[in-house]
Amino acid sequence: MNRIVSSAPTRIDLAGGTIDIWPLYLFHDGAATLNAAISLRAHAELQSRTDGRIELRSIDTDRAVAAPHWSALDGGGDLSLLARIARHYRLENVTLTTRGESPAGAGIAGSSALTIAACGAAARWTKASEDPDRLLQVAMNVECQTIRVPTGVQDYRPALYGGIAAVELGVAGITRVGLDVDAHELERRIVLAYTGAPRNSGTNNWEIAKRHTDGDQHVYDCFERIRDTAVAMRSALQRGDWDEVGRQIAVEWENRKRLSPGVSTPAIDDLIARARRAGATAAKVCGAGGGGCLFCYGPPAARSGIAGALAAGGARVLDYRIETDGLRVDSGVGPPA
Repeated sequence: MNRIVSSAPTRIDLAGGTIDIWPLYLFHDGAATLNAAISLRAHAELQSRTDGRIELRSIDTDRAVAAPHWSALDGGGDLSLLARIARHYRLENVTLTTRGESPAGAGIAGSSALTIAACGAAARWTKASEDPDRLLQVAMNVECQTIRVPTGVQDYRPALYGGIAAVELGVAGITRVGLDVDAHELERRIVLAYTGAPRNSGTNNWEIAKRHTDGDQHVYDCFERIRDTAVAMRSALQRGDWDEVGRQIAVEWENRKRLSPGVSTPAIDDLIARARRAGATAAKVCGAGGGGCLFCYGPPAARSGIAGALAAGGARVLDYRIETDGLRVDSGVGPPA
């Protein structure tokens, strides 16, 4: 039986999120997002069949869809994202299975990582282009078709390339710039936890984007400050000024909360307060907010105390490391993993 397996990392967004949705960044010269790929990966597997059919399986949702041919898959039905990927790559006589290591609705780009992993496997299976820019465009567009609102551009790049990077956003296009940052030192200062409540970034971000494009001055000013924070944090990261990194994370969170009342919740506020009492100097929700994951930042000596405080508050502390590898695609023969 022929088999291909692939995986791609999720990410922590450090600064500059939401401004990466087109066309928002065009209104803010020098806009950029900063993120770090993490080891909670999304996985895809393609396994050949003998009956000519195609089957899609999501282990996370415990759902499966089968059809006699890729053209019979419903891009608007169950497992619509996988169906659109299968239709684009015209997958035949194969089972596509996906699973993620991150919690559902975590805000760490699990769906984007899964899309990159599935596209990478499908491109290898069908001998289509595996050029990263091509994979990125397909992944971004099929996910947009699925969630039916514009997607940001930052989430696919950690999944493709790994590492710590700035994603520069401008009229000439999107440029990923890898940053020379000591990943171990950053890891030692960040505790990542799942709040227990999933969130819907597509809806939340799109409401904010609509307000921005409709000329809401308050939202515009928030994004100006978010842009400035990303610039300052990039500089602090590159020179290893860890106290300043923490200060900028705190500033980022204050400005992000001003975007919409739903960005934070009483449960999130309680967790952050617990973490601060345990020694955290800053914290922010990952992604659009309203739930999902948050990360708390503080001196390495306080890390275990911060983790304990979050767990005592009902959050699930996630074991992770900053991931230097991006998309992995492996061809082979054998039984499923």
